[in-house]
Formats: sequence, C-alpha cells, structure tokens
Amino acid sequence: MNIVPIFKNYFAKNGIGLGSFILVTVTIWVVLLIILPQISMLDFSFRHHLPPPEMGGPKDTYTLEHYKYLVLGAPGSDASYNVVDLGVFARTLLAAFFVTIIDLILCYPLAYYLGQSKGGGLVRVLVLLLIIPYWINEILRAFAFRIIFGDSGVINEFMLAMGLISDPIDFIRANVALYAGLGYAYILLMIFPIYNVIESLDRNQIEAARDMGAPWWRIHWRVVIPYAKPGISSGCTMVFMLSAGALAAPQILGGPSSLWFTQIIYQWFNTGGNWPRGAAFAVILLVTCIVIVLSMMRLFKVRIGDIGK
Repeated sequence: MNIVPIFKNYFAKNGIGLGSFILVTVTIWVVLLIILPQISMLDFSFRHHLPPPEMGGPKDTYTLEHYKYLVLGAPGSDASYNVVDLGVFARTLLAAFFVTIIDLILCYPLAYYLGQSKGGGLVRVLVLLLIIPYWINEILRAFAFRIIFGDSGVINEFMLAMGLISDPIDFIRANVALYAGLGYAYILLMIFPIYNVIESLDRNQIEAARDMGAPWWRIHWRVVIPYAKPGISSGCTMVFMLSAGALAAPQILGGPSSLWFTQIIYQWFNTGGNWPRGAAFAVILLVTCIVIVLSMMRLFKVRIGDIGK
C-alpha cells in the first residue's frame, strides 16, 4: 500500500502544523507509553529473579521458569499443575466475560433509545446524568458499592424492613458487589460506542422493516445489530479488557474467596518483590485477552478498522 497519497491527503485536511502535532503526540503516546513499556515487561518476564547487584552479570540470562511456574507450580510440589493460579486465571477471564455480557444487555437498549430518540434536549439530559457519577473517583465509587451491598447496607436494610429476608445476605462473599461494581465502572465504555453508531443509522430502514410487518426483535436482529456491530465490538473489547485487568474493584469489593488474577500480579510485583514473575503473569494475561478479543472479532466477522470508525 502506497502511504504517500495517504499522508498528502492527511496534511491537506489538517495542515502542516496541526497534522505534525497530531502525528508527534500519537507517536509519543504509542511508542513511549505503550510499546516500549510492554517490550520492557516482556524482557523482564524471561529474566531470573536476581538481587540488584547480580543483574547484568553472568547469572542474568533468559529463562522460562516464570511461565512454567504458572502452569506447573513450584518445583517439587505434589500437584501436577498450578491449580490455584490457573484457577484464578480462568475465573478472572470468565468473570470479565460475564461482566461484558451483562453490560451489553443493559446498555444496548439504552444506547438504542438515545441514538434513535428525536428529543434532543431529553437525550442531552440523559447523557449528562450518565456522565455526572463518573466525576467521582473510582475508588470512592467502589467503596460506595461496598456500603450499598454490605451486611448493614442499603439493600439488606431495605429487604429486612420489608420482611423479604430474615438475615442479611452476604453480597460481598457471593461476588454480587464485585460484578455490579465492575459493570458499573465501565458501563459508559459500552454505551457510547454503540450510541455513536446507532445515532447514524437511517430511521427509514427501521420504518421500512416495520411497514413490511417485521416484529421488533427481527428489526434489531436483521437491521440494527448488524449496523451497530462495530460499536458493540468496540464496547465489548474495552469492557472485557478493563474488567480482566481491574485491580481496585476486586481489592475493595471482592470476597475472601474471589481472588483476581491482577491481585496475584500485584502481589508478585510488590509483596513478593519478584518483578520477573509478575511480568510473566502480566504478559500471559495481556496475550490471552488479546487472543480472545481477536478470536471473537473473527467469529463475528468484525474488522479492526471497523472499530476505529
């Protein structure tokens, strides 16, 4: 592909000054803040865990021991596999997938209403109401969810007062608070990509389908959802990746048996002081999430370029 005409068209639209500024800032963002740190993390993951004086010495060679540890566990252990870490890893991915599906189910109807509504003033008010809660810090919102779902929280107190339950329900141990907090934390990242796509959908297509006698579910299945597929893919990708890599919400809202894989990574980096092993675990989580996202995009026939539209 000849990129010269692309750059000529780009600078013709944006000008030399603005176009150069955008290219420089994007390059700095991608190279310095994304690519180089990931390369450094990848290099760390193949290094031995050595004291600082021995780093760069003859013992500082490449190894696969940290990746083997995730699969096989510590050398000499009785178990054939690292049951604990692999179980947490699988549970984290399944939970992130579950949160993504829940957010999609909740956000699609709202995004469709916002995108196809003719009331401009009402739409702006609804969008503003969605954004205002996110002016509050994520940590504070997580603690608010812990208060709401606690044993003496709003939900339990309400159900006790109404006589619906006789004893408080432990929503924290049941991970209800964790899933609700994660879903709420990233719900805007699901709504707005879908809303932006559906807003550009020609209403005449929906009216034509109605005139042909199509029920509402068939209109969405055959007209709206195929058109909104890029927005749905973008929203699901962001929610899944961020949920799988979340740390604050699992730390605050997670129960005693709901260890998140990112918490294990955090422990290796900080409590354990084993940066190479933490880097290896982080690389595995990143690569696995990317493979899952790309596989889902291929399954539903969505191109990467469609998400960027």
